[in-house]
Amino acid sequence: MRTPIIAGNWKMNKTAVEAVQFVREIRQGLQNIQGVDKVVCPPFIAIPGVYEALQATDIGIGAQNMWYEDKGAYTGEIAPDMLTPFCQYVILGHSERRAYYCETDEGVNKKTKAALAHGLTPIICVGETLEQNEAGETQAFVSGQVKAALDGLTDEQVASCVIAYEPIWAIGTGKSASAAQAGSIIGLSVRGAIAEVYGEAVAQQVRIQYGGSVKEGNIAEYMAHPDIDGALVGGASLKPGFVELVRNAVA
Repeated sequence: MRTPIIAGNWKMNKTAVEAVQFVREIRQGLQNIQGVDKVVCPPFIAIPGVYEALQATDIGIGAQNMWYEDKGAYTGEIAPDMLTPFCQYVILGHSERRAYYCETDEGVNKKTKAALAHGLTPIICVGETLEQNEAGETQAFVSGQVKAALDGLTDEQVASCVIAYEPIWAIGTGKSASAAQAGSIIGLSVRGAIAEVYGEAVAQQVRIQYGGSVKEGNIAEYMAHPDIDGALVGGASLKPGFVELVRNAVA
């Protein structure tokens, strides 16, 4: 059985002070929910304060990005060792990073390897545009992203990764893929791609999230699909209702 994982990606929202206030508000509610891994991913500057506020809880912390080198002349970047004192997870290859900052499959692969080497669990994002979806290119495109991100990893490393399928047309738009649509793509294009390279046994160990306008009212529908193991949540993770969303995921 795969343990569900719900991660809140706060993106560029909440100051360091606001972030600490917010996790203090939701931490008891999240702590009371069992049977699911709960993760919050604040902006870099807020991570240490959130870490302190979540001590003695089982709520995980993730970063929203990182670089793949340990140190060097990479102005504005964050190294893995800068995250490991505070974080257990790191989001890699989010579609906004790929679109706005020209991140590539090769770079996501390098970051994935660096994260694993430093004991961080990567949450690897994949997903197609509306145009690709309507052109029938989803399976080939998403499968290609998955294979590229995991290239060169061992079976054990692959099994420890989390993958988030986020159709780009559903991120922050209010639109969302149905559970049947999302589950089908996850089963064929994500888990199927892993099975093709690493075998079915490894593919069945990988936790795969859905992301894209996930809310308290629709999370249970997604979680009912056997191939969906959680969610990468955007806007809904910025509000106290995130607790209800997590609760509904395991209800």
